[in-house]
Amino acid sequence: MTNADAPEVLWRPEPSRLSETKIEAFREWLRAERGVEVDDYQSLWEFSVQRVPEFWAAVAEFLGMRWHQQPGEVLSGAMPQAKWFDGGTLNYAEHALTPGVAGASKADDELAVIFHREDGLTRQLTYGKLRAQVAAFRAALVSSGVGKGDRVVALAPNCPQTLVAFLATASLGAVWSSCSPDFGVRAISDRFTQIEPKVLVAVNGYVYNGRSFDTRSTISQLREQIPSLEATVLIDYVGGGSLDGTLDFDDLLAAHDGAELAFEPVDFAHPLWVLYSSGTTGLPKGIVHGHGGITIELLKALALQSDLGPGDRFFWFTTTGWMMWNFLISGLLVGTTIVLFDGSPGHPDLNVLWHLAEQHRVTFFGTSAPFIQSCLKEGIKPSSKYDLTALRAIGSTGSPLSVEGFRWLVNEFGKSVQICSVSGGTDLCAAFVAASPDLPVWLGELSCRALGAAVESFDEAGNSVIEEVGELVVTQPMPSMPVYFWNDPDGSRLREAYFEMYPGIWRHGDWIRITKRGSAVIYGRSDSTLNRGGVRMGTAEFYRVVEGFASVADSLVIDTSAAGNEDGQLLCFLVLKSGASLADVEPSLRKELRGALSPRHVPDRFVVVTEIPRTLNGKKCEVPVKKILSGVAPERAVSRDALVNPDALRPFVELARE
Repeated sequence: MTNADAPEVLWRPEPSRLSETKIEAFREWLRAERGVEVDDYQSLWEFSVQRVPEFWAAVAEFLGMRWHQQPGEVLSGAMPQAKWFDGGTLNYAEHALTPGVAGASKADDELAVIFHREDGLTRQLTYGKLRAQVAAFRAALVSSGVGKGDRVVALAPNCPQTLVAFLATASLGAVWSSCSPDFGVRAISDRFTQIEPKVLVAVNGYVYNGRSFDTRSTISQLREQIPSLEATVLIDYVGGGSLDGTLDFDDLLAAHDGAELAFEPVDFAHPLWVLYSSGTTGLPKGIVHGHGGITIELLKALALQSDLGPGDRFFWFTTTGWMMWNFLISGLLVGTTIVLFDGSPGHPDLNVLWHLAEQHRVTFFGTSAPFIQSCLKEGIKPSSKYDLTALRAIGSTGSPLSVEGFRWLVNEFGKSVQICSVSGGTDLCAAFVAASPDLPVWLGELSCRALGAAVESFDEAGNSVIEEVGELVVTQPMPSMPVYFWNDPDGSRLREAYFEMYPGIWRHGDWIRITKRGSAVIYGRSDSTLNRGGVRMGTAEFYRVVEGFASVADSLVIDTSAAGNEDGQLLCFLVLKSGASLADVEPSLRKELRGALSPRHVPDRFVVVTEIPRTLNGKKCEVPVKKILSGVAPERAVSRDALVNPDALRPFVELARE
């Protein structure tokens, strides 16, 4: 591809700003301390994936990782048994709370946390106050018998109390896991029961979309269903409601005020937290990440890829049930101020998060691609309504950001704000494909493969290809890959999840095209591919066209021929906006899809539904619906408790019966 063929450049780093970035400082350090000549991002990336142990050892030293016991060999073995920093001991919470890591002072009076709830409740914590509260809750956990390796779980929103409870848990070497309080009882129990927690931390209610919800009955049911629980700590989050047999969060902090903050040294691979697969079929898999792998990966991602540090205000819209919560709170590692928001991003309207960015002078604003698409379609004009001059970067993840989404962002915020579209997953709690402060942003593309991520695109024969759509694979180990799955003693479930197609190589399950420039495009899940007449296409391309129509609120595309039925159809399910009719929109849709994609990718049939079934993390249920339409019983295709709106399956079940 020639430069003339390259997409439009939406943003370029300013040379004066580039010299001040941490990634440039890292290159200079490599040159001076290691004799490694890496003059640009591409050469640094090549070093990171070709000389893997040297790269990660350099990251650990440059960013000031705190070892209690110095490690020996940096990397031994191959995926999935790769072992990192053998013999080294450390603690994630120590990196988050103590000065010196990544050059951050984290002085007592420096602001660590800004919290904002949708009903106007606000709170701030300095690093000094945060350390004191973590020390107090740590002592409270010890008094409840929690020690290294025990599990502490939380049914709690994105608020300071949840953060304090997590850091206290991690400081002890205990293992954390959390769910958002809007999860149903069965979904929570399916996740927590399997890891046998000793303590449950929970809020007595939450607010969302202008309403208040009481969670005490949910807590009572969980206490009955999780036999391993020895104590429940209740956070009075919405005022008033107590629950017999629980400990009060604020009372515990007061009782242990003045406790000493300490950090239990643990092995590099010692469990830090358990995240979960979507659980659309069977129990959600418990994905276990280690203290060391998460610490070094997120230090790299936040300091080098995102250029975050002291003076920044880092926000990402998330709940505690999504890995982006873990990513957001890790902003403390690099000494940034993290901005926590709890509530609906659409209440009272889609301006609420942009107003938040103005109020708190957010410098890095993270959200999801669907939120950006919603702002575009609703004609939101945040930069004309709010003072967003503090913004230097906008992050997007969760699903591929459309070309129109890129265009809306640059039209709204101009060419001084970097668009950081990234793609990764819960599996690593990290991004494979990302942005960097020293690279341009091309229209519709993710700027680069992340440092240390040996990402390639494999064709059907397993060959690495450039400028072709293929399977996203990772050919070298990364430190934040899961240390294991919970209740998977022989590792068979983990191997089946990632290493079955290409032994020794991680297959992630996404379609990707890597360009000659080193940028990338993600096309959606490879197991929900549209395969029409031998032409494969990711669903993201289809949604970009269909959901570009103002009258379409949401959509789902299913290729039933890919479900073992050679005579199958391409079906497009539409959620239409009020006042729109299929008769009005279908002709235009067909014409646009024919021109933008191909005649083969014009659906055989459009079907109007009231809503699209989504997982608890907001992902469209493409594969489960495909299974239902191919004749699989609904209860085998998907667990209703894994869905935020299980009744949305009904029209698909009825269609399968037809």
